[in-house]
Amino acid sequence: MKRVIVRYKVKPDRVAENVEFVKNVFAELASTAPDGLRYATFQADDGVSFTHVASIETADDSNPLAATAAFKKFQAEIKDRCEIPPAATAVDVVGSYRFMD
Repeated sequence: MKRVIVRYKVKPDRVAENVEFVKNVFAELASTAPDGLRYATFQADDGVSFTHVASIETADDSNPLAATAAFKKFQAEIKDRCEIPPAATAVDVVGSYRFMD
């Protein structure tokens, strides 16, 4: 099992575009329902900071998210949309209460 948190900050004039990309990712996930993935995206109060949390629970640690067309589109120009580019951090769960159940 692999868990990752990704944080980044988008340019103020690109927030709506980023949100649309994110919504498209979740729409595709809802329609394809890939096994072995738990995934959430959060937008901070400042409106421009985003945090993605993924739990990869496949037997071979392959990431089902990376195989989706919408996620590939989301990633294609992410650096151009960002003031602070995405930074991924692998994490271990120390404690959790009904998170990603």
